Formats: sequence, C-alpha cells, structure tokens
Amino acid sequence: MFGRSYVAEVSSQRFSPKPSWLKVRAPGGETYTTLKKTFRELDLHTVCEEARCPNVGECWTEGTATVMLLGDVCTRGCRFCAVTSGDPRGMVDVREPEHVARAIASLGLQYVVMTMVDRDDLLDGGAAHVARTVTRLRELRPDILIETLLGDFNGHHDYVDVTVDAKPHVWAHNIEVVKRLQRKIRDVRCSYEQSLGVLARVKEYDASRITKSSIMVGIGEQDDEVLETMADLRKAGVDLVTLGQYLRPTPKHAPVDRFVTPEAFARFAEEGRKMGFSFVASAPLVRSSYKAAEVFVRSVLRPGDPEAASALLEERLAEARRAAAEISGTDVPRTTSELAARATQAVLLPASSLVRRETR
Repeated sequence: MFGRSYVAEVSSQRFSPKPSWLKVRAPGGETYTTLKKTFRELDLHTVCEEARCPNVGECWTEGTATVMLLGDVCTRGCRFCAVTSGDPRGMVDVREPEHVARAIASLGLQYVVMTMVDRDDLLDGGAAHVARTVTRLRELRPDILIETLLGDFNGHHDYVDVTVDAKPHVWAHNIEVVKRLQRKIRDVRCSYEQSLGVLARVKEYDASRITKSSIMVGIGEQDDEVLETMADLRKAGVDLVTLGQYLRPTPKHAPVDRFVTPEAFARFAEEGRKMGFSFVASAPLVRSSYKAAEVFVRSVLRPGDPEAASALLEERLAEARRAAAEISGTDVPRTTSELAARATQAVLLPASSLVRRETR
C-alpha cells in the first residue's frame, strides 16, 4: 500500500550523504549546556548523550531525559545497538537506586525514562534493582512522570511483575524490528513472540498500566511488515507506539537498507491511529523516548485538546522546577541556569563511593 515514491534509496557509497530530512542542528544553547554540566556533576550519564540522539536538545528543554541503569555493559549483542556487549559477571552497584533517584529528583525534569542494559547474568535480570529506583524516585518526587524502558527478562513474567509493581506511569519494551528480521538483527535470546508476550503480560497483570513499544524502519523490512508489526503490538494491548529511521552506529553494525521519507512516516501514523493506538509518534528522527512527556500528556492526560495539553506541559515543567528546588533545599529558581547550579548542591552519595570494585 506504500509506493516506492515514499522511499529514498541508499547510495552504495560507504559515507553517502543523508537525505535533507535527517539533518538537524547540533544541540546547544544555555539550557542544553547547563543541564549537560549538571548531569556530569551529579554523576548521571544519559542515554540521550551516549546514543548521540538528534533530539537531545529539544527533549532536555522540555524537561525530559533518559538515564541508564545497571551499568553500561549489555549481555546481549544486537546488530543495531552501539552499547558495549560483554559479561558484567554479576556486578551491581547496590547504591545506584538511591543515588539516581536523589540526583534526578534534584533536577527540574517533568518526565524521566529509566532504561537498562540486558543483564542475563543476574537471576532476576535486574528487575528488583529497577523497581527500587522507580519506587524511591516516586517517594522523592511524586509529581514526576516515570517511564521504564526495559528488556524482556527472558520472558519470565514474575520478573516483569516486579517492575510493574513499582508503578511506573509507562512500561515500555521495544520490539525493534519486524518479525522476519528478528533473528538477523536482534540477539538470539530475543524474539518477536517473547517481546509481544512481556508487553501483553503487563496489561494482563495491571490493565491500567500504559504500555509502549518502538519500531525501527530502514533496516531491511517492507512497509506491509511494519503494518503487521503495529497490528500485533496493538493486539498485545500496547497503547503508544513510536517509529523512526534506523541509522547505522558504526560500519560494524547492520547497514541502512533505505531512507524512509517523512510522507511514509505520516502514512504509518495514520494507519496506527486507525488501529486504535492512543498515540503514534512517527517521523524520521523519532526515537523510542522522543518527547516522551508530550506524548504522555497528549495521549493520556489531555487527549484531543492540543491547547490544553500545551498549557499542562508548561504547568508541569514549572511544578517540576519548584519540586526540584525544594529537594535541593532552596527557594524556587528563576532561570534554568540557576536551577542547574542549585541542583548540584543537593546532598548525594559522593561519586567516589559509587565506583565498582571487583572483589576477589
């Protein structure tokens, strides 16, 4: 149903230029610079930076950021992902839930995405660790919206339940690619059915929990396969879906098969709305956590009312800054720079105490 006119072919040249719609200005400005500095001072490392997300400046300005839990070494090796693969040998920083929660609470964020590397070396896949972090942040900042973007826990539903019990506002797991490409692109321990299974389990366990997933395109799929995957996600009860262009991290990763045009993404969004998704974010530069606060507000809190949604986003951002100021034990800051400066004064675990030391 999608003609080839909606697809820009990829040049055979290794470093061929990207289409104009994939070119964005480098992030910058006062808000981006001060938050970047503050994240470093608080010993927080965001996926936004490490994945070189093209939307980092836009999201940070709107009070949204994504942080990684459980280290930076993943036990799986997918062909699209730039995260280091290896064996963490069961090492976990047990102080991380408290530190991350207190650090995030001191920032003027209205929405945080907590994601994780796959940790097949841990008995519960890291489920309890994630749950503790979410629970602690909710205690410190009841106003903040929390999304957990998690692995499949090898299909163990009891571990999924542990993370749902922490009551994140959105529980997300990415199916990543269409069914035919799963074995080629994702780690052998991942599967299409397993991903659908854990998403369905969340709804079965807690029907009120909002679920979300993401699909990459331009990695070898056909348009009808994308629609099939969207339909399968909807059957699994998924509420929110995002679609974006796959971009190759390094020459060692899977190549880009095609550049999907903005018109084709718009058609995907139209079909998704017909399927009954509460919200579909579909555009070349969309990533799984793209403008997550806006997606939640427009789809859950103020559906069908763009003006009210925009007003609520502004109100929530102002409230987030006030709450962060209280956590830091200061008056309400008047500027983003003042917020960033004051946030660093929060009482946190010293960075030196968070260094992982291997015991022998």
